[in-house]
Amino acid sequence: MTSPSIRLLAYLAGACLHATTQLPAQDAEPPIKNVLLIISDDLRANTLGCYGDPICKTPHIDKLASQGLLFTHSYCQGTWCAPSRTSLMYSRYLGSGKRTLGEHFRKNGFYSARVGKIFHMAVPGDIIAGTNGRDVAECWTERFNSQGKEAHTPGDYACLNLNIFTDTLEGRQSTKMPHRMFVSVSYEGDGSDQPDHKTANKTIELLREHGEKPFFIAAGFIRPHYPMVAPKQYFDPYRWQGLQVPKQVKDDLADIPKLGLASSRSAGNGIERHPDNQKRMWAAYYATITFMDAQVGRILKELDRLGLRESTAVVFTSDHGYHLGDHSFWLKSNVHEEVTRVPLIISAPGYKPGQSKSIVELVDLYPTLSELAGLAVPGNVQGLSLVPVLKDPAAKVKEGALSFSKGHSWRTQNWAYMRYKDGSEELYDMRSDPGQIINLADDQKYEATRKRMKVGLSARLENAGIATDRAKPAR
Repeated sequence: MTSPSIRLLAYLAGACLHATTQLPAQDAEPPIKNVLLIISDDLRANTLGCYGDPICKTPHIDKLASQGLLFTHSYCQGTWCAPSRTSLMYSRYLGSGKRTLGEHFRKNGFYSARVGKIFHMAVPGDIIAGTNGRDVAECWTERFNSQGKEAHTPGDYACLNLNIFTDTLEGRQSTKMPHRMFVSVSYEGDGSDQPDHKTANKTIELLREHGEKPFFIAAGFIRPHYPMVAPKQYFDPYRWQGLQVPKQVKDDLADIPKLGLASSRSAGNGIERHPDNQKRMWAAYYATITFMDAQVGRILKELDRLGLRESTAVVFTSDHGYHLGDHSFWLKSNVHEEVTRVPLIISAPGYKPGQSKSIVELVDLYPTLSELAGLAVPGNVQGLSLVPVLKDPAAKVKEGALSFSKGHSWRTQNWAYMRYKDGSEELYDMRSDPGQIINLADDQKYEATRKRMKVGLSARLENAGIATDRAKPAR
């Protein structure tokens, strides 16, 4: 067994931390009459250029970040698509509420439209079928689905955990199949057949048709969610041979409780046998991010061309992050940093651009957008408005962020604490251990911190009306 200090040093070797900046507060109240909400799918924050990734090409999201406020510490509540999107749209930590964000705007006279995936849709199932998934019809004046062939797109198909490479259409992993999470398709084309391209097209069309009156338009992209499908020209910049995958630290899983382990791990899903394919997973993930970024750029270009940017608040975020081999973990449904941390950019007229280290949550979007648009915030929402942070990036509206998976996590500025349903715990010092390698929950030197974080978590859960009696005492 390697010692904790050696394991941590091994992880930190070659790692770099990205500093954030803060700009002066803005005093003017903005003339905002529209909202454009753009949501990506399975997008971990640190794969965007504006969040410090030196490889992934995201020029359009990066440009939006330069025009708005980038939140470096934004966290999802649900850790897979359905609970996260429900939480965001109702501003409730768990479950639904009385009125969705879209319905709130619609009831206040706004044209409200959904294009693509906002509430949960099964990807690829609902995308291939062109169906609504778990959408809430009351949200929208109109709603539009973006259909696509997904893994059945003709081209170079790979199922990377099985080490399968082929251009035949038969036998591909698709809807509800066990290995669909490791599928990529690179093909010859301009991308106009892809769901995200169609989502951008329809969003542009709606901006042209409804720009004269107040609108709330939500555009939901499905990439980089599997299957990772994009035209070949988006794969070309990412030669897998030159990519680095997350460092694997000896005995890394030894101090992670059973309920803290991801259900998909390299040893069990088969990709451990194919190290090069782990790099190919990163290449495909990057390729589909860049393709999605291009669609964001098309929408924002049209928003500018129509002269709507001066009256429109633009939000870019994701439902949750994603594991790509960190701790040998893959996929989501986990409360470690790679899953809970999400990108969040808010560009609103009248507010200066910059970056903020303030802890924020996706439940905060509902009250924030309501306040920006001059609407009353319903009393049953649980998020807090981020307008004070838009005015002063150094402002703080909450002490920490909650996330949920087999228990609860409590992320403060410097610490991450997890408490699972069986009472087991994790504790990480995010200043010295951003990769969450050394679990300090059983280290007596940090007992006071563990107790303080436990009390903070319990208080926040109680304040949110969330029962905690199922969690057994750990000590």
